[in-house]
Amino acid sequence: MKENKPESIHTRAIHAGQHPDPVYGGINVPIYQSSTFVFKDAKQGAARFAGEDDGFIYTRIGNPTIKALEDSVAIMENGFGGCATSSGMSALNTIFMALLDNGAHLIGTDAVYGPSRMLAETYYSRFGVECDYVDTSDMSNIERGIRPNTKALFIETPANPTMVITDIRKCAELAHSKGILLVVDNTFASPVLQNPLDLGADIVYHSITKFINGHSDIVGGLIVAKTEELFKLIRHSLVNTGGNMDPHQAWLALRGVKSLALRVERSQQNAMELARFLEEHPKVEWVNYPGLENHPQYDLVKKQMHGPGSMLCFGLKGGFAAGEKLINSVKIPALAVSLGGIESLIQHPASMTHAIVPKPEREKAGILDELVRLSVGCEGLEDLRADLEQALAQSD
Repeated sequence: MKENKPESIHTRAIHAGQHPDPVYGGINVPIYQSSTFVFKDAKQGAARFAGEDDGFIYTRIGNPTIKALEDSVAIMENGFGGCATSSGMSALNTIFMALLDNGAHLIGTDAVYGPSRMLAETYYSRFGVECDYVDTSDMSNIERGIRPNTKALFIETPANPTMVITDIRKCAELAHSKGILLVVDNTFASPVLQNPLDLGADIVYHSITKFINGHSDIVGGLIVAKTEELFKLIRHSLVNTGGNMDPHQAWLALRGVKSLALRVERSQQNAMELARFLEEHPKVEWVNYPGLENHPQYDLVKKQMHGPGSMLCFGLKGGFAAGEKLINSVKIPALAVSLGGIESLIQHPASMTHAIVPKPEREKAGILDELVRLSVGCEGLEDLRADLEQALAQSD
């Protein structure tokens, strides 16, 4: 990618990778809803298949609308190039398919999104891939876990749903000293708040269903590679396994990208105030939010991230029963999985998103039965605070 990269994330979010329609001058990238693309002659067709002409052939291989989204996120992440996929899980599967062969070993964050963990443990293990999930916030756990056949270190930071932070730079240094690639799930932070490639990561990916799209109306994933070599490896994996994004998905995500920085800033402001409110509430046992001074990795957050984000988790003194009453009593946050939308969402990970992880493993990773996860949106702060107050009053 040879496009200039403006410094401001606000400018990048609105303009990077996006150009007016070359035919009619429309300000937005058109939806190129076409499965195939016409060549002007046989010579051009042959050149495209030979890789000598970078024009488009077939939407599974590439599409102008999808490429605009890929370029946009790749520029925001300071990477070589991006690959858009049909979902966040498709993005991770594409990465695993590209990097893990028979007998390979993977180390991952123990509190990672449940289906991400299940993918390697349940499916890739059938093909001889070994995996261990550890608390990656403690570097000694990673060092002890490295084997001669370890091919990738896969971290999610902040972790879902515990909000544990892993030091990306230290992970990169350790991984590279052993010839291991570092893959970072940056979904919780988005490119606005964290840029793993700048800290030494090799591959970063997002479920763009979440913050990047931000409107809870599509699912999608996006992978950004730091180098041309890795980009080609991942693109080859994506094209040949058919996990590409649809042009209409990409167009909707491009619309979401334009307001990404604004949405992240507003929801983060709300989350900071709600975390302080919950921390002081007599019915709340604990709050884990990267912006609070008592967060175990608070100093790392300030060094590694551009802001603490809008995700938080907490537990009530009445345990799971009190938490269940609370999530059934709130009026504004919707009781739903997913996160990062313009609206607030609340859920119970142990019985929902992480229910597929065995209870001993969940608890070891800090995913307690009492834990409630709140994705704070862009609603009015006073409305959100008043709603939590009335719901807490019913959580006895």
